[in-house]
Amino acid sequence: MATVAAPGRVDHAPVRTEFAFELPVGYLTDDGTLHREGRMRMATARDEIMPLRDPRVRENEAYLTVLLLSRVITSLGTLSSVDPGTVEGMFAADLAFLQDLYRRINAEGHTRAGVTCPECRHEFTIDLAGSRSGLGES
Repeated sequence: MATVAAPGRVDHAPVRTEFAFELPVGYLTDDGTLHREGRMRMATARDEIMPLRDPRVRENEAYLTVLLLSRVITSLGTLSSVDPGTVEGMFAADLAFLQDLYRRINAEGHTRAGVTCPECRHEFTIDLAGSRSGLGES
């Protein structure tokens, strides 16, 4: 189970540490399989520190994003693992989506965003992770 009790909280409510997502385009493997559904966990201090030692990051700071995402994406479709090569092969729209999801999970602790309907001006909240029933949440 990917939840833990938050220390110091009176209500002992579990803290979500893993979030389901659905990529807007999807990761396409060489055999033509499209992988869209996955899970991302919250980053640890180690996740953010270790990539800074990687020579690829020293040569190109933008590569930090690739390494960070490959560390925190726990599943993607039927792939056995997600590594830097997987993230490198993603479409730009999916990379941007995952960067935003990472920021929301790790800076804000959730994947919700307030939006306003452009036609009726009704305000409501959506889940940016795009999780569908059946994926479940932890």
